[in-house]
Amino acid sequence: MTLRSVKSLLVAGFSIFSLFLSVSAFCQDQLPETEQSTKKEEKKEFDPNEVIFGHVLDAHEFHFFSFETRDGVEHEAKVPLPVFLYSPQKGFSAFMFSKFNAGENTYKGYELISYKKIEAQHLDDAVYHDGQIVAVDENGNINPSIKVYDLSPTRNVVQMIIALTLLVWVMLSVAKRYKKGEGVTTAPKGLQSLLEPVIIFVQDEVAKPNLGNKYRKYLPYLLTVFFFILINSLVGLIPGTANVAGNIAFTFILALISFIVIMFSTNKHYWLHIINPPVPIGIKPILIPVEILGIFTKPFALCIRLFANMIAGHIIIICLTSLIFIFGAISVAAGWGFSPVSVAFVIFIYFIEILVAFLQAYIFAALTAVFIGQAFEGGHNDVDHYEDKLLV
Repeated sequence: MTLRSVKSLLVAGFSIFSLFLSVSAFCQDQLPETEQSTKKEEKKEFDPNEVIFGHVLDAHEFHFFSFETRDGVEHEAKVPLPVFLYSPQKGFSAFMFSKFNAGENTYKGYELISYKKIEAQHLDDAVYHDGQIVAVDENGNINPSIKVYDLSPTRNVVQMIIALTLLVWVMLSVAKRYKKGEGVTTAPKGLQSLLEPVIIFVQDEVAKPNLGNKYRKYLPYLLTVFFFILINSLVGLIPGTANVAGNIAFTFILALISFIVIMFSTNKHYWLHIINPPVPIGIKPILIPVEILGIFTKPFALCIRLFANMIAGHIIIICLTSLIFIFGAISVAAGWGFSPVSVAFVIFIYFIEILVAFLQAYIFAALTAVFIGQAFEGGHNDVDHYEDKLLV
């Protein structure tokens, strides 16, 4: 339902924009040459839906900003990514995404389709979607007989690799200093002094209270999850980058890995508690399905919590920024007058998002530790025991 709602919004926005262009083109044919030149100088109307979804959704390029020169030509500061396609009929193809020229060009028999073309050719929107790379014939029509496998690294993938590389480099450089004795016999320096309090915090406040004497076994995983989410969230706050932590696929895989770790940490008592809970016989038929459902709701909660919190902040920031251009379309004075208010709120939310990045990384690691602790000890008493420690 959510995906179809997003599609409907995009179709509606694109349809309104297409209608505007059609009316403008019709008027230009009827107007004198002087008035036509005036119409050409008018700027493209700001579309907040395009900006919001363009930032939130995945893409084949990093788009930073757009600017217009004095001659009225619009330029975009962006970094295109490589495209890797495989087709059983056409073989393997590799080229840069800029060859499509924002969907206006066809290259090597492939095209970047839009909702307009999907609607025009009456294609199934469950099979084709906006921004999909498909094979086309000589007339530019989509050829459904040619299967295309898109193996391209999107900006989410590229940014995640960059974040992973940064994480490995930071941790290895810090570990190398500890091996040399720096930070052991002397005070930590540089990255050591920055990371050591965070690592100790995760160890003392997340791992030990929930995992007891087994905390050393799971501490490397908890630290990896914590810093991986944190780095991806912080990098995603840089303008022009992708919101990886706000991607449902990213949070789903992290939750799935945590689910596997939880399942491998279970013991006999854990499963006996699920299939034979310590309650009266009349309540067992009700409680057993609830306990079984609880096995899957835990990773689901991890997935949705991280996804919803990280994507919400980005949408709020973009909406507040878009208000400047929305008011500017009504009146130039209104646009400039609202700019200080919008910028102030954006800066405030931006700092809140930095705090949220740390908070969500901590919550994901803490809940994972809680679920693992429940898995190898079992019973609801462990949760009560954990809550009692928090109260103390």
